[in-house]
Amino acid sequence: MEPLIKITGIVAALDRENVDTDQIIPAIHLKRIERTGFGQFLFSQPGWRFLPDGNPNPEFELNQKHYQGATVLVAGKNFGSGSSREHAPWALLDYGFKVILAPSFADIFFNNCFQNGMLPIVLPENEIKKLMEKAQSKLEGYELTVDLENLQLTDTDGFSVSFVTDMFRRDCLMQGLDDIGITLQNENKISEYEETLS
Repeated sequence: MEPLIKITGIVAALDRENVDTDQIIPAIHLKRIERTGFGQFLFSQPGWRFLPDGNPNPEFELNQKHYQGATVLVAGKNFGSGSSREHAPWALLDYGFKVILAPSFADIFFNNCFQNGMLPIVLPENEIKKLMEKAQSKLEGYELTVDLENLQLTDTDGFSVSFVTDMFRRDCLMQGLDDIGITLQNENKISEYEETLS
């Protein structure tokens, strides 16, 4: 897992509430066994990113020119509701998103983000609204700096807001550690113990 400490990236606004995991990545695309390659299927249910004929839907948010290459997604409340599938954060991460901002998240999705190297940030609805308006109005692309070390969001226009996150999860993201990585930090002790069993 890549460390996430501080990034500056383009923000894409998905002004929709209750976006569930089946809308993030439809179940038909869950047949792969790898964690990669899911980005192409992100928001691919009919009428979202693609039209029924397979062409990009020009009306869908992420298809807007000024959102191309976005690494920060700002969304409506209850983002990631639905099933517990890890494919949803896999698809978002593979597409290029590293940070998701929303007023609230579904619990399982929220936890899965951290486990897969992505930072979900809860902000008050008024702050989310400001960020959405900035992202929607700047046709050259709106950039936001996410500083996980100092728990701060800033832009070049003077916007600044602090955020709160679990400090253990913060440290894991900054070191690029998932549960397996944390366990492997004690690899020598585990090996020593296993030798006492033989």
